[in-house]
Amino acid sequence: MSIRAAPIAAVLTALLVAAPVAAAHVTLNPGEWEAGGFARFAIRVPNERDNADTTRVTLRFPEQVISASFQPVEGWRRTVEMARLDEPIDDEGEQITERIDTVTWTGGRIRPGEFQEFGVSFQVPEEQPGTELAFPAVQTYSNGEVVRWIGPPDADAPAPTVAVTEPAPEEEAATPASTPAQETGGGEQEEQSDTLSIVALVVSIAALAAALAALFVRGRRRETAVR
Repeated sequence: MSIRAAPIAAVLTALLVAAPVAAAHVTLNPGEWEAGGFARFAIRVPNERDNADTTRVTLRFPEQVISASFQPVEGWRRTVEMARLDEPIDDEGEQITERIDTVTWTGGRIRPGEFQEFGVSFQVPEEQPGTELAFPAVQTYSNGEVVRWIGPPDADAPAPTVAVTEPAPEEEAATPASTPAQETGGGEQEEQSDTLSIVALVVSIAALAAALAALFVRGRRRETAVR
């Protein structure tokens, strides 16, 4: 290998080694959702160390998220802390005075080379589509190391984020228009109805005529018997 090629090879090797580490961030998945929509998100926490286990994970919610529900995770305990709102929110007559602040998972272990997902469900705020919601996270290892995922997207330890997208347009219920085939079918039905009415009338007249004829025959028989 030439002297000039050696530094290049060293740089490429360093990039290949560092790339998986740089990509292994704490994230929320999916990374975007429409404004005002409810969704289940997975908080994905990878273990980036080869000599310690992750034993504690804390996630802070943005102020715009008022409440959330969580999926149980076997082996982990969950602690939720609330924060008081500056002004109460009226929700169908109920006064809400607190919002969710942080959630902390403890008791379990994420071992080297593994990751864990913590399920959470909440409503994405309706305001300001096109913005991003940041969920700062703190990851604690068994050796006492603490990694704070609180930086901007281009930082070495960025905070998990969810992009707020425009809500999908509501589809208007379309009134089905009559087709030529349907219109033709309607005309045929009307003609059939008229034909049935005529037949019924003819049958009624024939029945009446038969009844009158029977009465006439009876009358003739009585006259003959009297004579």
